Amino acid sequence: MLQLSVLDQSPIREGGTAAQALRETVALAQAADRLGYTRFWVAEHHGSGGLASAAPEILIGEIAAATRRIRVGSGGVMLSHYSSLKVAEQFRTLEAFHPGRIDLGVGRAPGGSQLASAALAHGPGALPLDHYPEQVHDLVLYLSDALPEGHRFHGMQATPIVESIPQVWCLGSSLDSALIAAQVGLPFSFAQFINPEAGPRAVKLYRERFRPSAWCPEPKVSVGISAIAAPTEEEAIRLSWSRYCWRFRRGGIPTVETAMEFQYSDAELAYIEYSRPLAAIGTSEQVRAKIEATAEQLTADEVVLLTITYDFADRVRSYELIADAFGLPATAEAAG
Repeated sequence: MLQLSVLDQSPIREGGTAAQALRETVALAQAADRLGYTRFWVAEHHGSGGLASAAPEILIGEIAAATRRIRVGSGGVMLSHYSSLKVAEQFRTLEAFHPGRIDLGVGRAPGGSQLASAALAHGPGALPLDHYPEQVHDLVLYLSDALPEGHRFHGMQATPIVESIPQVWCLGSSLDSALIAAQVGLPFSFAQFINPEAGPRAVKLYRERFRPSAWCPEPKVSVGISAIAAPTEEEAIRLSWSRYCWRFRRGGIPTVETAMEFQYSDAELAYIEYSRPLAAIGTSEQVRAKIEATAEQLTADEVVLLTITYDFADRVRSYELIADAFGLPATAEAAG
């Protein structure tokens, strides 16, 4: 059975605050927990006026404490900015509090501007991007207490010592990311909402080159797509204008009215016309059909849904409609 999960970027609505956006992310996670989604991931973005999720390792702890069943994790931690040991210890700490529920998705995108990347890399010892595959490998070795003899940090142990380890995923939107996931032997989550053209090739490469590992004995694929479900197709399309307008304006997520009145260039309108059919936008049944078709095309075991709307209630309703369309196993008791 196809699994459904959630990726949330903590969107800040125009006129709203980052604190409000973060609280809404926690509330959305509670809804996803109640609705029967498999996992809830939060993103890492720096210097964004429209997204509040800059520290997923902190937000994950808040979400896991406020939910009961759902897996909670990062989608993802931008590992190229950080020490593999530090990230391993952060997520071992989360695992200690919430055993069996923590995911560690890692990526190599900057998560912000060049200036943000430079500020995050401030200090001696920063590694260039071509060290990223080695960082990913070191990360899983730290988490599994498996640094071999001859490794430059052999004898170093990530703490705290816990009985279980987070589930590690390699995130990406390119062939390079697929190859890294395959070589290290990790589950691979492809960001279809970022690079829809590369998906089939990336997943094919991942499956062909996959090397079984102690933490992932066989290839495992999820795909992230944009989704908005509403009672009618017209309303879903109308709601989607806020996200597309925000892409060109930046700042906070605009109202639907502001977005529809915005003066788009021909190139911007062409982008919207191209990208909207690639997303899952429509009634719950239309969205289900698109999700299933995308999963089949990419031979994915799981689909991770990203929904951005101006109004938080519309975001929650979208996930409710999709959960109902798929018959997810909702729980009667509210999480929290």
